[in-house]
Amino acid sequence: MKRLTIFRGPLVITLACFTVLCMGQRRSRVTRGKIIQLTEPRLTGSVSFEEALARRRSVRQFVSQPLSSSQISQLAWAGQGITEPQRGLRTAPSAGALYPIELYFATPEGVSVYQPQGHNLRQISDQDVRGALAAASTQGSVAGCDIIVAGSVRKLTTRFRKDARKYMLLEAGHVAQNIQLQAVCLGLGSVTVGGFDISGVRKICRLPRELEPIYIICVGYPLAQATTEADQGQESTGAKRAVLIVASENFRDEELFETKRVLDVTAVQTTIASTRIGFIRGMLGNIAEARILVSQLRVDDYDAIIFIGGPGAVEYFNNPVALNIAREAVSKRKILAAICIAPTVLANAGVLTGVRATSFLSEREKLVQAGAVYTGVPVERDRFIITGYGPTASAQFGRAVADALAGR
Repeated sequence: MKRLTIFRGPLVITLACFTVLCMGQRRSRVTRGKIIQLTEPRLTGSVSFEEALARRRSVRQFVSQPLSSSQISQLAWAGQGITEPQRGLRTAPSAGALYPIELYFATPEGVSVYQPQGHNLRQISDQDVRGALAAASTQGSVAGCDIIVAGSVRKLTTRFRKDARKYMLLEAGHVAQNIQLQAVCLGLGSVTVGGFDISGVRKICRLPRELEPIYIICVGYPLAQATTEADQGQESTGAKRAVLIVASENFRDEELFETKRVLDVTAVQTTIASTRIGFIRGMLGNIAEARILVSQLRVDDYDAIIFIGGPGAVEYFNNPVALNIAREAVSKRKILAAICIAPTVLANAGVLTGVRATSFLSEREKLVQAGAVYTGVPVERDRFIITGYGPTASAQFGRAVADALAGR
């Protein structure tokens, strides 16, 4: 072991650096303090201030597309960027220019804290925590980027005493408004979330003890905009679209992911719908992201309606919305598919009379009572209706749907 010589003066700095290095080796898989240099912010744009104000709305449903580094750069600058280097003044006003606010960015690549002086991000973690943040908040959906606005009342206490917390919260509001208006100028949607588990968010983002999370700002591409663009693209390219209706929990993992994989390979555009938006967990622990609510699903928007099985699928057995979706799909000659126990939804909707069908063995009697001709084979296709036995038939089930969509 090398001998450590300690001198007075630099002692605190030396030991502090040594401690940080050791902690980085023990607690994280990423290099602590990794710096991500951001692109220079743009100081001009095509959207006027008045237009940005008029367009700003709270957006609560996003597609999963991540933001670009230039977009994150612009959002960080809008919130806390330096606008006068000599005095260190920033885009948002701060009582006494003490700047108690810190911005943390949660993206698919991990969590980073914005450093205004160098206009860069310092990585804290390489874990994608957006799903955990959604679970810890009232927002419940996942955007391309979550910005955590955190504040240190301690930085203001000495000077402002009892008013310190008030000034910190006011500054957080200034920062949040800047970020939301910048999001509008970038063609993005956003929503501020103030309802969340404070200790949970602090732990998820590894915030220092002196920082209090005040806001979560979800920023991303709005789902409605993406749906419109997808509809336009479908009109021009003829691409097929399928919606996979999945239980809000305990769906059968293979039936969702294998079916979706087959459809994705054949260039079918897929969307996951459930009774709640955001991340949902399968019975084997895998995570999927539901982008639309079943109650908001329009049958006309899709060429195939697919019910996924698993224990959680019972929530659709007598769900009036789900039953009407199945009936409407048949009346409009859409591809209607269900696997595992989910064919019972079709049976309860009354669309299996005289139809050859299969399902998990536990559902056989229900299908027969509904008038179906139960075959028990892995996958059965009768005109526009496709049914599957269970997880072992997932890939074959997906291929049957893809073939039907292709007119084969």
